[in-house]
Amino acid sequence: QGGLAGAEKLAAGRSGLLYDAIERHAGFYNCPVAKHCRSKMNVVFRLKTEELEAKFLETAKQLKLEGLKGHRSVGGCRASIYNAMPVEGVKALVQLMDDFAATNG
Repeated sequence: QGGLAGAEKLAAGRSGLLYDAIERHAGFYNCPVAKHCRSKMNVVFRLKTEELEAKFLETAKQLKLEGLKGHRSVGGCRASIYNAMPVEGVKALVQLMDDFAATNG
């Protein structure tokens, strides 16, 4: 599957999809991590309000997109997209982010 270089390319592609969605809806979603420090395995983001975050997480859960709740002391959302995560799962999350921003923005 391309070894380490292939895994790196896939990780960059998965995380790029999510970071692009965050940037596409800037002001609705926000990544609190400086661009040069962002992870390719754990993408964190916040929504405009904690109420919207709760609604987003509930909507995600209904779509079987679970495990997105961020750290208990920091809040927000965290998508863990390690090597076993298929790109289709990331695309499903991006679709939810696009739809949710359009509906709730």
